[in-house]
Amino acid sequence: MSGDGHFKVPAPYNEPIRTYAPGTRERESVRDRLAVLSDVVSEIPMTIGGDRRKGASTRPLKSPHRHQQTIGEYQVGAKKDFRDAVDAALAAGPAWAATPFQERAEVLLRAAALLAGPWRDTINAATMLGQSKTVHQAEIDAACELVDFWRFNVYFADELHRQQPFNDQAAWNRTEYRPLEGFVYAVSPFNFTSIGGNLPTAPALMGNTVVYKPATQTLLVASLLQRLLEEAGLPAGVINLVSGSAADVSEVVLNDSNLAGIHFTGSTAVFQGMWKTVGGNLERYRTYPRLVGETGGKDFVMVHESADVDALLTGLIRGAFEYQGQKCSAASRAYIPKSMWEALRDEFAGEVDEIPMGDPADFRNFMGAVIDEPAFRRHSEAIEFARRSSNAKIVAGGVTDESVGWFVRPTVVETSDPSFKLLQEELFGPILTVYPYPDGRWEETLDLCDRTSPYALTGAVFATDRAAIQQASRRLVNAAGNFYVNDKPTGAVVGLQPFGGARASGTNDKAGSALNLLRWTSPRSIKETHAPPKSYRYPFMDDPTDREGGF
Repeated sequence: MSGDGHFKVPAPYNEPIRTYAPGTRERESVRDRLAVLSDVVSEIPMTIGGDRRKGASTRPLKSPHRHQQTIGEYQVGAKKDFRDAVDAALAAGPAWAATPFQERAEVLLRAAALLAGPWRDTINAATMLGQSKTVHQAEIDAACELVDFWRFNVYFADELHRQQPFNDQAAWNRTEYRPLEGFVYAVSPFNFTSIGGNLPTAPALMGNTVVYKPATQTLLVASLLQRLLEEAGLPAGVINLVSGSAADVSEVVLNDSNLAGIHFTGSTAVFQGMWKTVGGNLERYRTYPRLVGETGGKDFVMVHESADVDALLTGLIRGAFEYQGQKCSAASRAYIPKSMWEALRDEFAGEVDEIPMGDPADFRNFMGAVIDEPAFRRHSEAIEFARRSSNAKIVAGGVTDESVGWFVRPTVVETSDPSFKLLQEELFGPILTVYPYPDGRWEETLDLCDRTSPYALTGAVFATDRAAIQQASRRLVNAAGNFYVNDKPTGAVVGLQPFGGARASGTNDKAGSALNLLRWTSPRSIKETHAPPKSYRYPFMDDPTDREGGF
């Protein structure tokens, strides 16, 4: 398409969430697609410069809830493949940067329509198989949130382009939102398909080209999203998907002089390691790389004595145990007045112990398996640590089973030690630690919550007392980038609650907002003078009586 015009971007809206209730068409449709993907071993290639690429070897991709089920064979790339991915991104860069914004935007808008429609069942089913998500968790993530990212990012990018400087009568001043000079390295985690779809496409929307390394456990759905984007019109080389050793990929990418940015979601330790490598390489880079990272969390629930207990119980169960607690925003520590905790503990423990879990293909289950064996071992060790501790006890769950899949029952630990290890360290699993604080110690406990963990991603306060809510908001102002009042600390919606945290939780660049997109531009100010001066002399120089000597 060519031609001039002030093109109006479609108004974004949040994709409606399907219920998959018994008897609905969508329930049977996604089940059919789940059965098809379960019966095949999908080939999962890399995509470099638009070509499907094999690696030096292949490895099986297993389903977390079924050890015996191989859902795909993925390629293990070598350093040459990763070098080729960088070269492909650089080669595609000039043409993509010169592509008008409305053309780049149309790729994402069409991708959103394809995902909301004909691709929905496939992407949801692949997420259920590869990441052990229930159909509801897959729907709100792989379908709705990713559609929202693509729609809203186009809108926010358009609004950003509209931010222009003032003009006077002498010149036309303009701001040009250029892409970064070089390529962007995108690294996504296992837990959200939507993040895997957003991390490479947000920079691409702003004109950048990308080398993309998804988490191994997501390679099936990542390869399918790559095909979806190509169907939507994404040119070859704009996003280059690689797989294999994360260390080998990073060694090639982080040491390339054309690295212009990193878009990362994952562990704090990995992001800090990448930052150190970038810092050590500053003299070799063509430009200072933009570092955007969303990392760990030790997300809290602060409970005041005025809290609605029924709302609290629901918030704790959903906030701590949906998707097996494998959300960076999941509630993993709770501070509850001691008398309130003693009154609700048995009811809460009973509900937790009744939570159904198993294969997500059985729609009666609320939870699936944790992602892999290392996660299973880590959670098992944490549970055993709590079981052996003299100042803690397990009040619900505490059971693990690896016979069929990596299953960890939702677990609630109570501790009398405000510095207990499980209150401080990120676990990323279905383990909630409760500290029953002394009645009447609300303000002191707010300060305790603030200093206990190095993270600052999400947090929630449950209270009906407005003064208590205000106190919590003030005292915990830096403790959470997303702060919830009388709700669980998970479930941020694109366009409604821009997501991100600070401290050890990341750079707080708010995915799904104009703040994030701004990081992928290098603005250029342009001044075009209408009638430029023809003499260097200024009026103050015109009085001959002032001149005394000179050269």
